[in-house]
Amino acid sequence: MLASHFAAKGLHVFIAGRSENKLQRVAEGIRQHGGSVTFVVADATIVQDVAQLFKMAQSDDYIIDIAAYNVDSNIPAPLLDTDTETFTMLWQQNCLGAFLFGKEAVNAMKKRKQGTLFFTGATASLRAKPPFTAFAAAKAGLRALAQGMAREFSPQGIHVVHTIIDGVIDGERARNQFPDYVNAKGKDGLLQLDAIAETYWAMHEQHPSAWTHELDLRPFKEPF
Repeated sequence: MLASHFAAKGLHVFIAGRSENKLQRVAEGIRQHGGSVTFVVADATIVQDVAQLFKMAQSDDYIIDIAAYNVDSNIPAPLLDTDTETFTMLWQQNCLGAFLFGKEAVNAMKKRKQGTLFFTGATASLRAKPPFTAFAAAKAGLRALAQGMAREFSPQGIHVVHTIIDGVIDGERARNQFPDYVNAKGKDGLLQLDAIAETYWAMHEQHPSAWTHELDLRPFKEPF
């Protein structure tokens, strides 16, 4: 949805992921609405893939105004049932990948001394709760990365934002996996994709004298 929203604003968007079929579907949806898009098959945890993504994004004289790191990776498990492979994979996808992505984004933006870099966090970024302890460890690392990058690169004109998604996003996955929960939440009880994208865009347009580094987004019905 971020890509669709940014494309609707007139930007040429690059979308990346590991599934070519999924990327093709998303790209086609953007094009059907008049948007301009390029999809790149890439794994965020592989240095060469991330470097190639940013190389392509800067081809044909494109300038990177916005870069958003958002991975959908969470495996619930009690701590004693979490093996080293699972813990490492969650860290690689949620934290290491953000590090690789963030470095490439900053290198692309620092030449012009402007740009917005988004890192999408979660409730777990702030507090660890079973059975998501491994996930929380990775998301907390992502938050620390975003804080450090904001302090280092804000003076260079790069707006680094960490968004905490505190709630369930309304989409096909939620409605298929736990429909009873979705129905129980009722109208506007889940985060709407359009609303999230609008908030991201608003932060991108903020004046540098009043930048937001971190904010949380949650439905008005969500307890916290």
